[in-house]
Amino acid sequence: MANKLFASLPENENIKKKKGVLSIAGVITGFGNGMFGSGGGLIAVPALEKLGLDVPGAHASAIAVILPLSIASTAVYAFGGAMDWTNTLYVALGTIPGGFIGAKLLGKISSVWINRAFCACMLFAAYRLWIAG
Repeated sequence: MANKLFASLPENENIKKKKGVLSIAGVITGFGNGMFGSGGGLIAVPALEKLGLDVPGAHASAIAVILPLSIASTAVYAFGGAMDWTNTLYVALGTIPGGFIGAKLLGKISSVWINRAFCACMLFAAYRLWIAG
């Protein structure tokens, strides 16, 4: 079944040569999301850029990757009783306009500034985790 699905997708030569690498990047991204709650941006974006996507394409593709892996991780956490549904609902409601605005801005901001903003977010997260211990 998976072969039929993938056979219907448009491919360029670059993708054909890198299917294995893309699949490994997917496994690592899924692991990162399940373990740390962030795999899409942290792992998928740099991997997709390294594999030849431009910055907006890598970010947009990572967003598409995040949906199924977030559903899988959410199911594990929810069935394990780790979800705080009230707080999750309020944060989730805020993500809708934030995601819309961010997606609209992605194509209008230079790749240099997108990368700098992404790095700043990662540095802030690293600092916060380091201090929180």
